[in-house]
Amino acid sequence: MSKTVEFFFDLGSPATYLAYTQLPALCAASGAHLIYKPMLLGGVFKATGNASPATVPAKGRYMFQDLARYAQRYNVPLKFNPHFPINTLLLMRAVTGIQMHQPERFLDFIDCLFRALWVEGRHLGDLSVVAAVLAERGFDHEHVLALTNDDVVKAALKDNTEHAIQRGVFGAPTMFVGNQLFFGQDRLEFVREALS
Repeated sequence: MSKTVEFFFDLGSPATYLAYTQLPALCAASGAHLIYKPMLLGGVFKATGNASPATVPAKGRYMFQDLARYAQRYNVPLKFNPHFPINTLLLMRAVTGIQMHQPERFLDFIDCLFRALWVEGRHLGDLSVVAAVLAERGFDHEHVLALTNDDVVKAALKDNTEHAIQRGVFGAPTMFVGNQLFFGQDRLEFVREALS
């Protein structure tokens, strides 16, 4: 049986962005298949009683300093988004819709949105900004918006989120290797060990 890493993610998490920058190479080096599982972090928080570390001011300040250290270690850009936190419901529906209907463009789509949020610091809670970001990368924003209103897409995101919760997910990023759960981008070395 081939090795897999299931990556439960929400675009609105800067730690998830950092994991996203590292997982493809980690999986390639380990001969593992990376499976992207979009979920709604707000739904996970509500179901589990968890909350963003940013809701505790001292912890939030530390978290962003720590993420900056990891970005430097990984040699990737990271910019604190001044609009954080944003409601990612529409974005994650869009991600789910593209994964379902345009899988060949899925990686480009999430890259576009991760970069807009965590490299460019853009306000993706504003639909006009989302439209501009998508147009810059050659996506039809009207088509994407239509996907966010599709009942099948909505149900798929809800199902992914409920499935994550049932498996013990309480935050993002969460990775699974088999039944082993790894939470946080700072656990990637344990993911690597589990694959070896």
